[in-house]
Amino acid sequence: MTKTRIASLSLGLTLAASGIAHAHATFENDTARVGTTFKAVLQVPHGCDGKPTTEVQIKLPEGFVFAKPQPKPGWELEVIKGDYKETYDNHGEKVSSGPVEIRWKGGSLPDEYYDTFVVRGKVSGFDTETVLAFPTTQLCGTDGKVVWDQVPAEGQNAHDLKSPAPTVTVTMADAADPHAGHGGHMGGHMAAADGSAKIGDLDISDGSLKAMLPGAKVGGGFLTIKNGGAGEDRLVAVESPAAARVEIHEMKMENDVMKMRKLDDGVALPAGETVQLKAGGLHLMFMDVKTPFREGDAVPVTLVFEKAGKVDAMFPVGSAKGGEAAGGHKHQ
Repeated sequence: MTKTRIASLSLGLTLAASGIAHAHATFENDTARVGTTFKAVLQVPHGCDGKPTTEVQIKLPEGFVFAKPQPKPGWELEVIKGDYKETYDNHGEKVSSGPVEIRWKGGSLPDEYYDTFVVRGKVSGFDTETVLAFPTTQLCGTDGKVVWDQVPAEGQNAHDLKSPAPTVTVTMADAADPHAGHGGHMGGHMAAADGSAKIGDLDISDGSLKAMLPGAKVGGGFLTIKNGGAGEDRLVAVESPAAARVEIHEMKMENDVMKMRKLDDGVALPAGETVQLKAGGLHLMFMDVKTPFREGDAVPVTLVFEKAGKVDAMFPVGSAKGGEAAGGHKHQ
């Protein structure tokens, strides 16, 4: 099916509060690739005219399916289910209904504090770049309310709206990051689904993951980084919606025992040199993987560099044979 814009559920409403601060409710990451699992992290920067936020409601647009919210301590979680307009494939099962709205209730977020509210879902059913709107409402007790639901018309700047809805831009598998070159949060270009990417003087290649056994929770990842610049950089973090966290590890022999340790400071990338993260040495460990990696799939990965910034890549999943094992080594 072809979509150019989703203006989902009660769009066009105005603010219910008499006045609010200028900071808007937005997503921490506002770009997702079609066919991938996306973690929507809503940033709530203030309450309602000084009153604390006691409830947050997010309406989920068509095409953001199989949603699972993240519980928050001190908040009650309510999931409202309904019918999808289309039918979606969930590992061979045809699904036509699921969560359509998420509500975090009964908490208290003071106006002077900031917090995030998280829901994961699969971005599915698009064959052209699409902007998904997630109408969001903040309730502050019984008499305070802020609604973020406005979507810009074609050619209109979202910054011109008083209460813009948080949005996510769905890109195609071979599309470039729409923020690249325009001061966006990535600081670089989205990579093709071949484990390669480029940001600044850094060339990333050979990104890959090992297929995992059913029920496994830890997966291994590898890549090569060439620093063509005149200054040193450092790979400081790796992120992926496919895992609870991604760690940078090093394997080495100590007293005839192969040991593996986490590198909290990341990996140095000397100027003019190439660094390989491969089996038996430096490598990535995807921890608490939601769905075991299957050969032939591709997994979104964000690489975070100390100086160059962030860049997205798609790591293809190869055979489970050979390479780095996900377990069986001694950790320091």
